[in-house]
Amino acid sequence: MPSFWEKVQVDGQDMDMYASVPSGAGPFNAIVVSQHGGGVDRFIQTMCDRFAEAGYAAVAPNLYHRIPDEVLNGDPRPRPWDVLSDPDIVADINATVDFLRNHPAIDGEKLGITGFCMGGRVAWLGAASNPHFKALAPYYGGNLLVPWGAGTKPPFEMAANIDCPVLFHFGEVDENPSQDDMRKFDAELTSLGKAHQFYTYPRRQPRLHGLYD
Repeated sequence: MPSFWEKVQVDGQDMDMYASVPSGAGPFNAIVVSQHGGGVDRFIQTMCDRFAEAGYAAVAPNLYHRIPDEVLNGDPRPRPWDVLSDPDIVADINATVDFLRNHPAIDGEKLGITGFCMGGRVAWLGAASNPHFKALAPYYGGNLLVPWGAGTKPPFEMAANIDCPVLFHFGEVDENPSQDDMRKFDAELTSLGKAHQFYTYPRRQPRLHGLYD
């Protein structure tokens, strides 16, 4: 199971991404794994590797590539919504999709997107902004009700643009997204006629990344 780092161009600069692919020639279905607040760290790389073991190519773009190291590694460490902007996130996801759709080892018509905590928000935003995703699976994606940076519309308000089934995972005791948020998302997707299924896990805390299954 090969894993490696790739680079793609976004807005005239390099964006690195972690990639893990199954053994064999493909073409493979592919999953975009959206980073959490810790970036493309060991947890995200491990998730990519696990997808590859299950037969999917998986890539995790580094959404922090525009941010200087001295800012990103400052004390205190900046919060993602203080340094990221929704238009930049969309550009990064679109560049990742273009990379996958043009790669000979990938079936570009069978792409999904997932993400954990912050990455759940990114996954929703990505699926609402790019028509090529065939599945969306956010885990504990908060902050869907507010735009980030230069964004003009919260990802929640872009739900009508999602053209794939949604499998959303929530933590029962989480506050962002809360159970009230879950009911709001459910009502919106239902009113729009979007295929979706929600799971709630008891006592799940989104920052305990070692608990993800």
